[in-house]
Order: sequence, then C-alpha cells, then structure tokens
Amino acid sequence: MKIRYIEGILLQIIFYSIIWLISEYVGLLLCLIMGFVIGALLAFAWMVEFIEKSKVPSSYYKWMLISSLVPLIVALFFSLVYKGNFDWLS
Repeated sequence: MKIRYIEGILLQIIFYSIIWLISEYVGLLLCLIMGFVIGALLAFAWMVEFIEKSKVPSSYYKWMLISSLVPLIVALFFSLVYKGNFDWLS
C-alpha cells in the first residue's frame, strides 16, 4: 500500500476519532452515515463500470473503499471501547 493511502487512512481515523471524542452521538451518526453513503456510491460506481467501462482510474475505487470502511471501523472500535454504553442513551 502506498504512503498516500496510509496517510489518507490515518487522517480519516484522526478526523472521525476527534468527532467521537467531542460527541459520541454525532460521531456515531457521522461514521454510520458516511460509511453507508460512500459505500452505496461505490457499489453504484462498480455497477456502472460493469455495464460500461470508463476511464476512471483504479485509485478512485481504492479511495472510495477506504473512505467507506474507515468510518465503520472507527464506529465499531469506539462502540467496543464504550461497550455500547453511550451517554446519550441514558
């Protein structure tokens, strides 16, 4: 994996972690929404690519995959850290 992908992953982890530390509720919502929306866009892009080939570079799909997985992984990590006991649930 190239350095720019690792840097992108680390920047996203830092961004989503800061949001989580500021507000658990906003962090959870942001991570889930971003993960699923970007994942849906990626799935749509793959379907369109399957139907008609385009000149979109493969790095686009890598970035989209990274951008959809990182927020979901951060959400899973913080959910495990907090053991599902969030402040906003009580």
